[in-house]
Amino acid sequence: MSKFKERLGKLSPKKRLYALETLPGHLAQSVQGERLHQLLTDFDFIEAKLDAIGVQGLIEDYDLARVSDVLLSEGQTETLRLIQGAIRKSAHVLERDKMQLTGHLWSRLVDFEMPEIQVLVEQAKQSRNSPCLWPLRANLERANEGALRTLIGHTNSVTGVAITPDGKTAISASSDNTLKIWDLDSGSELRTLTGQTSYVRAVAITPDGKRAIFASGDILKVWELDSGSQLRTLIGHTYSVTAIAIAPDCKRAISASVDNTLKIWDLNSGSQLRTLSGHTSYVTAVAIASDGKRAISASDDKTIKIWDLDSGSQLKTLASHNSYVKAVVIAQDGKRAISASVDKTIKIWDLDSGRELRTLTTHTDLVKAVAIASGGKRAISASDDQTIKIWDLDSGGELRTMTGDTSYVTAVAIARDGKRAISASVDNTLKIWDTDIDTELRTVTGHTKSVTAVAIAPDGKTAISASWDHTLKIWNLDSGKELSTLIFDTSLLNAVAIAPDSKQAIFALGLDGLQIWDLDSSRELRTLTCYTSYVKAVAITPDGLTVIATSDRTLKIWDIHSGIELRTLTGHAWSVEGVAITPDGKRAVSASDDRTLKVWDIHSGIELRTLAGHTWSVKGVAITPDGKRAVSASYDKTLKIWDLDSGRELTTLIGHTDRVWAVAIAPDGLIAVSASSDNTLKIWDLLSGKEVASFSGDYGFQCCAIAPDGVTVVAGDRSGRVHFLRLEGVKQLTVDS
Repeated sequence: MSKFKERLGKLSPKKRLYALETLPGHLAQSVQGERLHQLLTDFDFIEAKLDAIGVQGLIEDYDLARVSDVLLSEGQTETLRLIQGAIRKSAHVLERDKMQLTGHLWSRLVDFEMPEIQVLVEQAKQSRNSPCLWPLRANLERANEGALRTLIGHTNSVTGVAITPDGKTAISASSDNTLKIWDLDSGSELRTLTGQTSYVRAVAITPDGKRAIFASGDILKVWELDSGSQLRTLIGHTYSVTAIAIAPDCKRAISASVDNTLKIWDLNSGSQLRTLSGHTSYVTAVAIASDGKRAISASDDKTIKIWDLDSGSQLKTLASHNSYVKAVVIAQDGKRAISASVDKTIKIWDLDSGRELRTLTTHTDLVKAVAIASGGKRAISASDDQTIKIWDLDSGGELRTMTGDTSYVTAVAIARDGKRAISASVDNTLKIWDTDIDTELRTVTGHTKSVTAVAIAPDGKTAISASWDHTLKIWNLDSGKELSTLIFDTSLLNAVAIAPDSKQAIFALGLDGLQIWDLDSSRELRTLTCYTSYVKAVAITPDGLTVIATSDRTLKIWDIHSGIELRTLTGHAWSVEGVAITPDGKRAVSASDDRTLKVWDIHSGIELRTLAGHTWSVKGVAITPDGKRAVSASYDKTLKIWDLDSGRELTTLIGHTDRVWAVAIAPDGLIAVSASSDNTLKIWDLLSGKEVASFSGDYGFQCCAIAPDGVTVVAGDRSGRVHFLRLEGVKQLTVDS
């Protein structure tokens, strides 16, 4: 116990709260730098302040040391910056679940060798709860990498974002039919604008910061930001509006639409001034030059057009992209424009001549968002390759690549001072980024795209992960170190299973069928083909002789040694997403997008029964060691426990807040682990149906497995990380059960 905790324990609740609220400020004002530094590096203080005051109050304590007259050494300042960065990065998690503090601080800080930080992370480790899922190695983004903060609140994809001219506030648009106004310093949601009957696709803020215009369906609405009241509605488009730009004088706006047109509006009267026609496909983006005289539009017809706003005439067509153009912006000086395309490139254009100046080509997937800093020298782009890049516009050089938004980014905006950017994503979140090009980055070992499956060898020595980056990785289970990588040129790897002797593994290679590999030699033994759709899941019988794989609406049973297809099981109405085999090898249970599970006799291929009860796709299934029960994971955010003999639903496990992708059961049959898009792994007591522990990651979890020891958990997330965790306190849990 630290001296602070000891002293705090002697205070009454009222005095304890007062001390936590005022002590950091008092130390800063009285220029007691050493004491302030000691306080802010004390885990007991951090935990107590979080519990009593909340995460934002805790974050602001570290600002006191930075902005006050407290004299700290360079090392002390860096230590406090890292601790604050770790807390801020986890703020959205800690606001919901303060119990995650120990694991998050440890994972984000343990790799830093400063003595004060090492003392802090050891304090955190000693303070962990029981039972808990504890990381065996750092498995979250470090305090100084990735996004500064994540903003949560939307319940569907975030489709647009804009920052107010003062850089203090952002407005987001979402497919949940709302807009949200955010305080960028605290990350808090200030207001939600509701009442829309369709997706909100785009948002723009007037240069004076007083009004916002957003598009919902084919309608635009003008709102006053201070009051949150609607001023007027702009009607004229015949299909959805995709983008909005506002003239510098705040008097006119221009909208782009799926109806292939742009429209110019008078913002004071709400009247439509002019329609600009010329594109032959959807108009996806629009921007107005700083002089207010010209506009530029991007379209799925692969072109960019420059328009005279006063006359409505088309001035130039820029045609150099070889696929859809998804974004376009104009530099502050009005001389250059930047476009982003599905062809994976960004192009810089001279607006006066229409000449292409430069093509930026380092993104590896389609680019759908771009923004320019007010100085006009740097641009920021977002791509489906899961990166955000900062560019020097004069040289065309890439200044920095930022990773950490692993869902598709739909929009990006940069503050006028160029120091912060905000991205919007289909994972329902926004992320705030520090655009400082000098920030340290590390190379993270693991996959570069979503981990789709993990399997643990029955001997408990190794684990295998499969990913959409076309690789499989073999890991040492004890150390979490990568042993080897198998590269498959084009195949999307969806599933992996390891034979009972731990010597062979079977991989599902998308449309390329199944491959059987010898793990010792890393040699392919045979390929099983005859699939016309992606192979989604695979399981091996306990005797190691037979494999069952799912594809489209069927399951196929194969003889592993001969490679002969034994039979095909049909009966599901939609795609079969998961499969598990009972320990006696006699029955299989399949999970399907048709919202059901089916129990099959493996020998005869006969469907024994259908398990119905989920309200959305069933993505995963596991069977208890006694073969009597199955647990299913579903997009309906629940897991269900089933009696396999009767087909009866026994219990529904409720606790996840988003899709559940996978489930695994411990060898004792008492505990299960589930993986969800809500960024959590949850541990369940299968007898009581209660959640007993949880781990929150940076990204959605796609898959999970439990080792033969019953306490080691391996999970893969959407960013490509493979997590190694230990379930601690499990012995007491099983005794209590």
